[in-house]
Amino acid sequence: MERVLEPEVMDTAEEAAEYDSMDHTGPNESFLARLIELGAKGSFLDIGTGPGHIPVMVCRAVPESTVVGVDLSKNMLIHAERHREASPYADRIEYHLMDAKDLGLPDAHFDTVYSNTILHHIPDPRPFLSEAYRMLRPGGALLIRDLFRPDSEARRDELVNLHAADASPNQRELFRASLHAAFTPDELRAIASEVGLKDAEVVVDSDRHMSLQVAAQA
Repeated sequence: MERVLEPEVMDTAEEAAEYDSMDHTGPNESFLARLIELGAKGSFLDIGTGPGHIPVMVCRAVPESTVVGVDLSKNMLIHAERHREASPYADRIEYHLMDAKDLGLPDAHFDTVYSNTILHHIPDPRPFLSEAYRMLRPGGALLIRDLFRPDSEARRDELVNLHAADASPNQRELFRASLHAAFTPDELRAIASEVGLKDAEVVVDSDRHMSLQVAAQA
């Protein structure tokens, strides 16, 4: 199945509200568990934070952590700010409107850099992956998780029926389009090698998720 691009930014108020309302609990908890397994700590950078669910989870789970979340969608950040202000960790989280492909932040600035399911939104992920790695301090933890593209439309539709059976028609279509826009594990390995992430490994996490990851060094 060939890759079919979807819009890079979900920036209408309706799209942001729809995404915020979707139940991401299971995947987000799995993502957080992997971060902790990789030794994530200290200052975190969340690239493509969306509605800001994960920064609150990070602050709850990792003592003394701080999170800077960036996103290119103003409407997503409205939801992120709302969740931040409603949490007990508001002083440990901050958000900025930034492009993942050109962050303009200093090199080696964060102990942990992560991103959850934005890779498939980016036509050419090389600048994004280079920026993510540039932001990471030596010995830090990196986790880039995304969907991976099934090998057929039939498998794509099977995954939609399996994991979005109770979702709205629009949410099901968003999931279907995201699967079609995703990379394969082999494609991600090749791209990571091209941009110099030779110490990173690509791991297939589930029937629909994969991770590009680097464990923290003691």
